[in-house]
Amino acid sequence: MELANEHELSLIKKYRQGIWSRFLKGVKEYKLIEEGDRIAVCISGGKDSMLMAVCMKRLQRYSKVPFEVEYLVMDPGYDEVNLQKIIDNARELEIPIKIFKTQIFRSVVNVKNNPCYLCARMRRGYLYKNAMDLGCNKIALGHHFDDVIETILMGMLYGSQVQTMMPKIHSENFEGMQLIRPLYMVREDDIISWAKYNGLEFIQCACLMTKNNKVEEDGSSTSKRHEIKLLLRKLRANNPAVDMNIFRSVENVNLQTIISYHIGDEYHHFLDEYDKGRSVRGTVAEGAPPAIGKEDSSEGGE
Repeated sequence: MELANEHELSLIKKYRQGIWSRFLKGVKEYKLIEEGDRIAVCISGGKDSMLMAVCMKRLQRYSKVPFEVEYLVMDPGYDEVNLQKIIDNARELEIPIKIFKTQIFRSVVNVKNNPCYLCARMRRGYLYKNAMDLGCNKIALGHHFDDVIETILMGMLYGSQVQTMMPKIHSENFEGMQLIRPLYMVREDDIISWAKYNGLEFIQCACLMTKNNKVEEDGSSTSKRHEIKLLLRKLRANNPAVDMNIFRSVENVNLQTIISYHIGDEYHHFLDEYDKGRSVRGTVAEGAPPAIGKEDSSEGGE
């Protein structure tokens, strides 16, 4: 059996609670990996996807649930320095990557409206297609817990909707394919700490549009997501449990207190049923917000 290197061993020693246990919790709780899966672990070259690759490699080696893994790197148009950095880091972490090239950066650089959205959509499509060509039924992306929280707030503050980043989804355009997020419960600060502890440096957003912009340590820049990150930092100063409370809020949605909601194209409004019988909405709506339970008031339940 292949022996673990020092970077992998740090996951079960120094970062057992912060990373490894939370990684396992997300995989088990949301049933992300099943027997017989062949998973394309998609590596962008950043800290998140590289850590995910290390976690998946260790899990595959010791898991009681047999599954196969391919480590897939898409080159959307990186310069030589960034591409070589990905190759060097993969070698350091002993990740056997497979690289395929696209021209996505060149295709979206002159797009004025939502170029980042278009870039992400194109990346996803290429990853699905190449994963299928390798015989995979799932792709794994490196989104973490902070991405989930930020997505919830961005949807509310900038998108006027309540939504979240799901731990797994079925592809709408590639039949039989699923997307999973194994780092769903892992905090970004722990990922940054793991990288520093191991003396690792990873690429950040390396597209042509952000090449000359200042990028923060967490990979964000002057974007709406960065604004949300700054907001969360301020909120945490007064309430360290704010992230978990935001996450719990999309687990504990009470539809009786929602004005309207939709499932796909099927829309519902509270007035549709209001006059058909006594509403139980008053138990919350007429009084104070429901008390936060003990496990919701801290991050201990995470």
